[in-house]
Amino acid sequence: MSTKEKVLQFLEQHKGESISGQDLADKLEVSRTSVWKAINGLKKEGYQIEATTNKGYQLSVENDLLSEAAIVPLLSEALKDHRIIAHKTIDSTNLEAKRIVNEEATFEGVILSEEQTKGRGRLGRVFYSPSESGLYMSLVLKPVADLDNATLITTAAAVAVCQAIETLTGKEPQIKWVNDIFLDGRKVCGILTEGIMDMESRTIGTIILGIGLNFRAPETDFPDVIQSIAGTLFDSKNAVVTRNQMAAEILNRFYVLYPDLASRSYLDEYRKRCFVLGEQVTFPQGSETIEAKAIAIDDDGGLVVALPNGETKTLTYGEISIKIKKREGK
Repeated sequence: MSTKEKVLQFLEQHKGESISGQDLADKLEVSRTSVWKAINGLKKEGYQIEATTNKGYQLSVENDLLSEAAIVPLLSEALKDHRIIAHKTIDSTNLEAKRIVNEEATFEGVILSEEQTKGRGRLGRVFYSPSESGLYMSLVLKPVADLDNATLITTAAAVAVCQAIETLTGKEPQIKWVNDIFLDGRKVCGILTEGIMDMESRTIGTIILGIGLNFRAPETDFPDVIQSIAGTLFDSKNAVVTRNQMAAEILNRFYVLYPDLASRSYLDEYRKRCFVLGEQVTFPQGSETIEAKAIAIDDDGGLVVALPNGETKTLTYGEISIKIKKREGK
């Protein structure tokens, strides 16, 4: 760990407290000059560090830049050694995760970024990812035994995100099958699960789980194309938790569910939060658009729909995207 990382970690653990440069140097066993350089470097990166004569350095309680130093202390003991890599800006955390896996096949950890310039959602859609307003992260997972169903990972992740939001804010998010989290009728989070093939075994060797959460309102608002549907967890001023806290809580929740995915213990909660059930939906089938009623979530996370002819059909994660048909008067 570099001196800058050590200084940041200490200041994060003592956020709002003042500590002199000499005391900081003594505790970290580095020189005063190294501390000074580290502080200046952190300030240039955007960290709100106040320097007061006769008091020392203090990291503002309002500071909310994503960092390993802020997240790791909030993780459960089982995750304390988990690798966390945070970026200021990147094309896509999922793309970066794939690049890392290509260079280091055994890598398991989390990649986060303040901003994505090429954020992606399902079916090739763009995921708007402006700086300092969202939480964009990708988990690099090695598939648990006997699991090759991406829907179950997405389903568990959706439950984990909802649990984290409700625990930290008291708000009650809902799920639109299969991967979107809604709050007050607007989408606040999307999940993208991708597999990387192991060419030797011809099986999925690594799974990339991307989570994009609209944490607070962006300064320039959302683009026109998504303004009617996109929402945020908080407006620009009323956040009661930090993004680092939210990231840690999502990780803690997900990694409780992940080792036991095959038990499907999380599906009941998913079903309770899924607002699609009971609604008329449409989905593409070849060149046609089919209308049906969403009636259940099956044990593999698929959406069971009732067709007009009385038959049922199960929609899976794949390439299917559903739309809820608006009722008259709604």
